[in-house]
Amino acid sequence: MQIHVYDTYVTAKDGHIMHFDVFTAERDDQKAIAYAKTWLASIGESTATVSSKECRFCHSQQAPAEVIDSINQQGYFIYKMEGC
Repeated sequence: MQIHVYDTYVTAKDGHIMHFDVFTAERDDQKAIAYAKTWLASIGESTATVSSKECRFCHSQQAPAEVIDSINQQGYFIYKMEGC
């Protein structure tokens, strides 16, 4: 499965920067932003600002099985990097 990667940087409520990627099956900027907001709300960071400035398309690539499973179940996968 080909996925689309959205590089995302947001400021958490305590002021630190969170860096994560949103993986989606469709290249749709608005859906990627919505998925980022959904995930942030699930970890208690619903006040973080997420727009096309913070969540940008980066590239497309082939997905491993665990990513495909997550995308099939919820529409997206979050790859956590710095500050998550």
